[in-house]
Amino acid sequence: MSFSELGLSDCLLRAIEGKGYKTPTPVQEKAIPAILSRRDVMAAAQTGTGKTAAFTLPLLQNLAEGEHAKSNIVRALILTPTRELAAQVGESVATYGKHLSLRTAVVYGGVKINPQMKKLRGGVDVLVATPGRLIDLYNQRAIRLSSLEVLVLDEADRMLDLGFIGDITKIMSLMPKRRQTLLFSATFSHDIRQLSGGILHDPIQIEVSPRNAAAKSVKQSIFEVDKAKKSALLSHLIRRGGWDQALVFTLTKRGADRLTTQLEDDGITAIAIHGDKSQGVRTRALAKFKAGEVRILVATDVAARGLDIEQLPYVVNFDLPKVATDYVHRIGRTGRAGLQGEAISLVTADDVKLLAAIETVIQERITREQEVGFVPKQVVAITAPRAGGPKKAKKLKKPKDYSAGKSAAGRGKPGKQKTVAGRGGKPASKPSAGRGRSAGQGRKPAGRGR
Repeated sequence: MSFSELGLSDCLLRAIEGKGYKTPTPVQEKAIPAILSRRDVMAAAQTGTGKTAAFTLPLLQNLAEGEHAKSNIVRALILTPTRELAAQVGESVATYGKHLSLRTAVVYGGVKINPQMKKLRGGVDVLVATPGRLIDLYNQRAIRLSSLEVLVLDEADRMLDLGFIGDITKIMSLMPKRRQTLLFSATFSHDIRQLSGGILHDPIQIEVSPRNAAAKSVKQSIFEVDKAKKSALLSHLIRRGGWDQALVFTLTKRGADRLTTQLEDDGITAIAIHGDKSQGVRTRALAKFKAGEVRILVATDVAARGLDIEQLPYVVNFDLPKVATDYVHRIGRTGRAGLQGEAISLVTADDVKLLAAIETVIQERITREQEVGFVPKQVVAITAPRAGGPKKAKKLKKPKDYSAGKSAAGRGKPGKQKTVAGRGGKPASKPSAGRGRSAGQGRKPAGRGR
């Protein structure tokens, strides 16, 4: 099947051709016709499957057929969990829409709000935003959502992980009942299905890959090591394998900075990105990595979410993720577009429970290796995936119906709604729907897309 067979306009086909794409991916084949028919869509698609184009292309075509936005009006809103993802989605919207006369904007926290307010005065057809900054702009009366035609939740699972349920509740209350809603998530988890039940109307469901499946193009392996020798082993593997580039994940921001310093001390160029880095610093760091100026990009999960790095050969789990499904997200950044990739995890004796959870999620045992000179003194116990996959999440209270566009007052206090479990099994924060605090105020998960 070709893109022209999906019913896309000549303007969009020219933009697609300019990107060098010939045939649509499975998620694009299924989602584009459904969105063009203005149906609600609930899609499960991993990063790297072409999901951004799957909703961007039909969204732009539908908007091009209507009237342009007027003062402070937003016609279509794309919500993303992080700044980096917002920037990349915004770039895709601009690229695919370059032959259309639509106004677009991207807004997120970590930068000054006044330039963003100025850009929104004349209204925008497509606004890409993080939840926190969107609420800030609404409280400043810089935008109006009363005429919104389309809402897109991109990486909705990550928004729940980061505790954005309160912000989503607030945003839903500002929208009209009659709108098209598109929800894209890595998986159809229990919590995602609960959320979708409150915001989608008779959606078309699309699932293009097995739930929590690791890509077959990625070779997975584990290196057993004592904690004190992890950084030395990583430097050894980089030098021994002659790695040109690798994306390395750590659990904490401090750990990312510490590992970066240790790699630099070993003569390996490295740079770190995490929530304590300003948006400008993170953007420049990513640009240096993409340009090949540094070999190793060290990142936390939140900072790396949504990163689009082509032809990335290696992903390293310096620390295993606390949430097992994050392992799938991490290693999915290599082995794309038909290329082979390698995912390496450095595992200590203390990581056995995390490793067992990961192997249960992906339903396979990962190959173990030991490197001469780094054989651990503490034995890493044998693990095996539990049959039937991970345990089902505990049932949460059914969310209120946000599709009706009722006022927050008419629904009670969304901030008291039971929230999705946050990272590491701890309860996510319960932000009040109407708090409207500005970026940087109060407590928030590190790196959230404010």
